[in-house]
Amino acid sequence: MNVISFLLLLIINCKLAFAQKSDTDWETLFNGKDLSGWRHINGNHKVEAKDGMIVATTVPGEPNGFLVTEKEFADFILELDVSIDTTMNNSGIQFRSLSNSEYQNYRLHGFQMEVDPKPQRWSGSIYDEARRGWLYTTELNPASKSAFKNNTWNHYRIECFGTSNRTWVNGVPVSHLIDNETVNGLIGLQMHSNNPNDPIPPGDHQIRFRNIRIKTKNIQPSPPDDIFIVNLIPNDLSAQEKKNGYSLLWNGKTSNGLHETNLGKFPENDWVIEQGGLTIRESKAKEKKSLFFKNPYKAFELKFDFRLAESADSGIKYLLSKPDESAEGLEFQIQDDMLPGGVPRENQKEYLASLNGLVASQQTIFSKRRIGQWHSAMIRVYPDNRIEHWLNGFKMLEYKGKAHENGFIMLENKGLSVSFRSIKIKELH
Repeated sequence: MNVISFLLLLIINCKLAFAQKSDTDWETLFNGKDLSGWRHINGNHKVEAKDGMIVATTVPGEPNGFLVTEKEFADFILELDVSIDTTMNNSGIQFRSLSNSEYQNYRLHGFQMEVDPKPQRWSGSIYDEARRGWLYTTELNPASKSAFKNNTWNHYRIECFGTSNRTWVNGVPVSHLIDNETVNGLIGLQMHSNNPNDPIPPGDHQIRFRNIRIKTKNIQPSPPDDIFIVNLIPNDLSAQEKKNGYSLLWNGKTSNGLHETNLGKFPENDWVIEQGGLTIRESKAKEKKSLFFKNPYKAFELKFDFRLAESADSGIKYLLSKPDESAEGLEFQIQDDMLPGGVPRENQKEYLASLNGLVASQQTIFSKRRIGQWHSAMIRVYPDNRIEHWLNGFKMLEYKGKAHENGFIMLENKGLSVSFRSIKIKELH
């Protein structure tokens, strides 16, 4: 045997040895016989070990309940199989979740990988249980909607490394969330509360889990994919986002790249930079200066976060013919839809995420956030002039715009407190 052949054989043997070791690093979380290593919290639903499965049956009148691990996990790869009755509202796999006395009297809260038998097909999406709501839905990755199959077993996979959280259903990548809200916590199986609109009598719904295993040693993340990324870390641009073509329009720290009308200096009397946010100074002055970004864009995907105070009103104008507040353009409406006293505004074409004054946004209870919480939004302008507005992972509207040239982007100032951050852009070709 020559030296080259020997080295090749050595490399192959090392790889085989590593693969064999890696296969033995899996830890079984369910022994197939009883619920050792798990505990039941919150809603008092029926849950039992039966025929090698964990079988959960909803009980009428009970809130969401969970079977959770006794141990907490930080970085890991989790795999399991799931089967759900098509009559059940939904369920999910909790991960990096917490239960403590300081939060709603031990209410479990944290990330959940959705199990959804309904026609909307959100299985594999990431929901923030009892905290912020939907963080990543299959609306952002429609190719993954067909991965989950009703009336059979589905293979679920979750990978958590640092602030990265990724999900797969039957081998199909579904969600990629970057978030530092929680990086360590419990694994849990959800028993969802009954819905008054469930098609059969309450209590007759079941979800089943089997082959639950986790790996925490000798783990590496799966190779990168090209699905949409939701990054909730303020003003952060991940390596994968860069690879996918995004760049920051604002660095979250200085006034670099921010200008008043005609690309003048940063209007520090009208805006303040603090705690990673760009906030309008509340003012009753007649003249209020909006902000412009230096470069014009023709076809793009603009991602941004914003936060509203009560009765706040602002907007992002785009495809402006010049960097001037009087220029013609289109506007993603940003406002509190409630007037003082809790009275809804009259014109729905001026509601949050609408094309201001022209097309009303199609809001739902899932797309809304409370006043004071950060929203994630997006404007897509395609090369064929189709335009979309997105809010918190849901498409609010779509329309066909006029043919246009490069246009400027403006953050509107109406003298009412609105904050912006994580402003990113990707040019589309």
